[in-house]
Amino acid sequence: MTWNVWWRFGDWRARHGAILATLRAEEPDVCCLQEAWAVRGGEHQVEVLARELGMHWAYSPSPAPERWHERIGDAGIDVGNAVLSRWPIAATAVGDLGGEGRTVLHARVDAPGGSVPVFTTHLDSTPDGSAGRCAQVERLMPFVAAHRDAGHPPVLTGDFNAEPDSDEMRRAGGHLTAPVVPGLVMVDAWRYTGGGGPGWTWDRRNPHVAGHGAPSARIDYVLAGLQGGGRGVVEGVHLAGTGPCDGVWPSDHFAVVADLS
Repeated sequence: MTWNVWWRFGDWRARHGAILATLRAEEPDVCCLQEAWAVRGGEHQVEVLARELGMHWAYSPSPAPERWHERIGDAGIDVGNAVLSRWPIAATAVGDLGGEGRTVLHARVDAPGGSVPVFTTHLDSTPDGSAGRCAQVERLMPFVAAHRDAGHPPVLTGDFNAEPDSDEMRRAGGHLTAPVVPGLVMVDAWRYTGGGGPGWTWDRRNPHVAGHGAPSARIDYVLAGLQGGGRGVVEGVHLAGTGPCDGVWPSDHFAVVADLS
């Protein structure tokens, strides 16, 4: 599961309860989060979620959170990527993608059938920033390649702030154009069993999105390393967090949940 949980925007305390309720309903084995918050020296959203759900966790704060601090007027709150896992996390690593202080977090999940290399990221968000996101993908994919595991294809998740036919997503996939790393092909899980729907994760029917100028779009992904059979094959995919919990919409993004063999 991958989900941008909208940092400390809106009524974040009420939204935290809705996020937790959604995670309890979905019961993901591994959940990757973007825009997760942490109070410096205090409360930590991912730690709280992990404790409530009985999961292991890893967190990577942005190295340049100043633009985030300006938006809420609080310099004491970190923003970053996170991984929650039902199984132990055997190793972690962080890659710097530049741009708006973006990173990629790697967690090697010690699953019962063997380790699973999981990655989550959040690319720059400016509407005209495709060139910058392409540059971030040029740094992202070698990081993924460097932390691959022979036993399971890599699973790359996140809020890419880019639609499926964009230059940056084509480069990240590596099958509609030349891959950044030769031989590293990552396929969008939604293409397998998305049911023919648009799969919008940024949806104007969400009240947190309705006042924004951008149209509905699919910008959040689970990308699975291409493999002919065996582990990591996409068996199903759906959206989550697509409605209110007790009247509260949990985030401005919908989550993507993929079932992998």
